Amino acid sequence: MPPIQLTTVPPHGAFSLAVHGGAGPLRDGPERAVAQAAGLRAALAAGDAVLAARGSALDAVCAAVAVLEDDEAFNAGRGAALTVDGTAELDACVCDGAAAQAGAVAASRFARHPVLAARAVMERTPHVLMAGPGPDWLDAVGLERVDPSWFVTPARLAALRAGTSDPTAPAVPAGLTEPRVGHGTVGAVARDAAGRLAAATSTGGVTGQWAGRIGDTPVVGAGTWADERVAVSGTGIGEYFLRAALAHDVAARVRWTGAGLADAVRDAIADDLVVPGGDGGVIAAAADGTLVLAHCSQAMLRGHLGPAGPVVVA
Repeated sequence: MPPIQLTTVPPHGAFSLAVHGGAGPLRDGPERAVAQAAGLRAALAAGDAVLAARGSALDAVCAAVAVLEDDEAFNAGRGAALTVDGTAELDACVCDGAAAQAGAVAASRFARHPVLAARAVMERTPHVLMAGPGPDWLDAVGLERVDPSWFVTPARLAALRAGTSDPTAPAVPAGLTEPRVGHGTVGAVARDAAGRLAAATSTGGVTGQWAGRIGDTPVVGAGTWADERVAVSGTGIGEYFLRAALAHDVAARVRWTGAGLADAVRDAIADDLVVPGGDGGVIAAAADGTLVLAHCSQAMLRGHLGPAGPVVVA
């Protein structure tokens, strides 16, 4: 496994925003890489527009992730990974650090934007996590719904048949005991001009997963977390994030040990992913606007707002 790669972006303005598009092995072809970089820039632009208008961090991360959910180059929303049955079961979570609130959906099949369904759970219900929100509930909360077939794309069908999460990879025997991880899960973290923090993550899971499998993304504290000190969105092999409550582990290191965000992220990845043999990364934002983007996989698609405009590293 490659060593931990970590980038720290000091605060440089009234607000901060970072996005990711998944972590995993370097298998992407050049055309897909170009599409993914463009998608990350579009997501940053959507979040930037919210924050520049003094909108909330929560609005910004939802806007950024919704853009990525509509982008077939990523594993979220349309173009998400398919289960062994050929269906898309989508997970998403939002955390509002200022309000100490969270909402999530698992195995969503009808919401065009699972991230907005997760937000509706947080804001429109007394619950935190809902599995399989149906069309009637989506209509009741005023969210756009689509037929489940809308999420299925030719590229993901081909990937399922090949037994890999990457349509550009050579065909390999399908297997369910060790999920094959590629780029795709999307997320965003932000600090707004009022100092509020928020995080959002959205995914289709792993190509060829058993129907009903739920990863770390919708489990608050595993793949997504935000409080008054830190916001975290993770990507990688979800089972490792789940076992360690990795996103919350980052926050706990900041809260209880006084660690800086970079040290907290690095140590959490080392203890929770590297030591047990996992793979993935996180993006995180601190209360002062510092951003940290780190991973122990071969690569992590990520981007952040810079002093001279969006900066994307793929």
